[in-house]
Amino acid sequence: MVRAGLRMVIETEPDMTVVGEASDGVEAVALARRLRPEVVLMDIAMPRQDGLEATRTLLAAPGAPRIIVLTTFDTYENLYNALRAGASGFLLKVSSPEHLITAIRVVAAGEALLDPAVTTRVISAFAGAPGPQPPPELADLTPRETDVLRLMARGQSNAEIAAALAVGEATVKTHVARVLMKLNLRDRVQAVIYAYESGLVKARGQASSHRHDPAAQPHP
Repeated sequence: MVRAGLRMVIETEPDMTVVGEASDGVEAVALARRLRPEVVLMDIAMPRQDGLEATRTLLAAPGAPRIIVLTTFDTYENLYNALRAGASGFLLKVSSPEHLITAIRVVAAGEALLDPAVTTRVISAFAGAPGPQPPPELADLTPRETDVLRLMARGQSNAEIAAALAVGEATVKTHVARVLMKLNLRDRVQAVIYAYESGLVKARGQASSHRHDPAAQPHP
């Protein structure tokens, strides 16, 4: 029933086509490898092979699709593991059809989908304790790039970051691209995880002392 509903919503869009459906993780991996979709909507709870292992398997191979994990509010740990496995984002199963379509477009365009209402809680709850010293590559970031990374870790969009730092949205996009390049990260999801695991942002939203908090004192 869920797959039928997803198909009906997606195929109302003239530029989208559902190329396949799978009832378990093993079938999902086989179909994705054969049909080579651009985006996969991956459930976590599936028989034979769960969505976490299926995500890891697909993303371990070159030319892998972008993956959006479908989840519910009670799967924080599984969701965190899915993001660490390389998923480009996630959707709640109760998300609106409009949110679903937007998410597919965002991920297909190479971006990552972060739901501020859930993502920060997931990363905060399950990120490991930071090491005694921050990773050396953090020193390669400029103060403004560090500010942008902190705000990304809070789940803020480019527009929200631009407003917080009093800069243009195009400037924020440039900073985001530089952060990903310098830290060798694929997308915003990995950047959020990195920010917490490196200790740049502490669990439960407490900013670390690796530099100033941009929300309190943005650069001019």
